[in-house]
Amino acid sequence: MSKEKREQTEQTEQTPDSQEILDQEGQAVQSGAPEPAEQPDPLAESQAQYQQLNDKYLRTLAEYDNYRKRSQKEREGVFADAQAMTAGQLLPVLDNLDLALQQPCADEEYKKGVELIAKQFREILEKMGVTEIPAQGQPFDPRYHDAVMHIEQEDLPENTVSQVLRKGYQLGDRVIRCAMVQVAN
Repeated sequence: MSKEKREQTEQTEQTPDSQEILDQEGQAVQSGAPEPAEQPDPLAESQAQYQQLNDKYLRTLAEYDNYRKRSQKEREGVFADAQAMTAGQLLPVLDNLDLALQQPCADEEYKKGVELIAKQFREILEKMGVTEIPAQGQPFDPRYHDAVMHIEQEDLPENTVSQVLRKGYQLGDRVIRCAMVQVAN
């Protein structure tokens, strides 16, 4: 045996914990099973994957719930908008019926017919939830009243509606049309 091989053999024998063996050419070779490299724990991987998928599922569920609520709110808003727009388009007809009732008429039957039509029209608007905004004698409120005239009137307190020129209407809390009023200073 050559001197190198002898030295390597002696070194291997001196360290019994060593797993190296020399092959025929004197090269060190691992014997037995290689030292186990740290193997990932399959249970830990599965739990991590489960947590990740569960988190993704919960986020998707929350996004869908938010979408559903937003869509419901938009549908309700569209209905309220359409209802308010329809009522707003019909209000001039009611104004004209009121003006017709203020005019003197020789035919009482004709006047009674116009009164019935105006009454029916008001009932339909009430069923829709449309109500008249109180204005006469009320304090001026720019949310509900549109002041087009001012008058000096001593018998009324300041900023009080003295005359209603055109009635205002609201649908629930939403103003469809402001009342056109004259305000006392």
